[in-house]
Amino acid sequence: MKVLMINGSPHERGCTYTALAEIAKTLDKHGIESEILYLGTKPVAGCIACGNCRKTGKCIFDDKVNYVIENLDQYQAIVVGSPVYYASASGQVVSFLDRLFHSSAKRMAGKLGAAIVSCRRGGATASFDELNKYFSISNMIIVTSQYWNMIHGNTPEEASKDIEGLQTMRTLGENIAWLLNCLDAARKAGVPAPVYEKQIATNYIR
Repeated sequence: MKVLMINGSPHERGCTYTALAEIAKTLDKHGIESEILYLGTKPVAGCIACGNCRKTGKCIFDDKVNYVIENLDQYQAIVVGSPVYYASASGQVVSFLDRLFHSSAKRMAGKLGAAIVSCRRGGATASFDELNKYFSISNMIIVTSQYWNMIHGNTPEEASKDIEGLQTMRTLGENIAWLLNCLDAARKAGVPAPVYEKQIATNYIR
């Protein structure tokens, strides 16, 4: 079992990383591998609705989105982390997720999804809700914790003093590990995955 954790902060070892690392330590305790993917500081292109991914299975912009697409089958869970910018997730991570989920939404079904946010003070719940929408539209299982998955601090040192925030991350890690083991046990017991109808898409006019 492997968990992909996306660090959507431009600061590689900032507050968002501090939260993700806390989750990783908990997963490691349960023998579950994790990978923290840092998006970097270069601009991330947004989706241009070109339709290329429907033909080729990958994005026309060849960056880390395609890395995740190529390796998606090895991840049983995805955790997305972002700082809060004006009560929203970072532009980088939103552009990244728009393209990733547009190209691979059907392959996300049945995976676990969790969002975590870091902020100095406010805007955390709005950003948290924004990120969870990617999971809730893709037949993913959203993992929760004892509180909304957020950590507070303006620096990694400050975030490390948010003892409730860190505990929330550890509890999230525990829940991810438990659910992964439950899903694995279900597969071994022969419990079939859901069978979906062909999706009906309307635009409210027809």
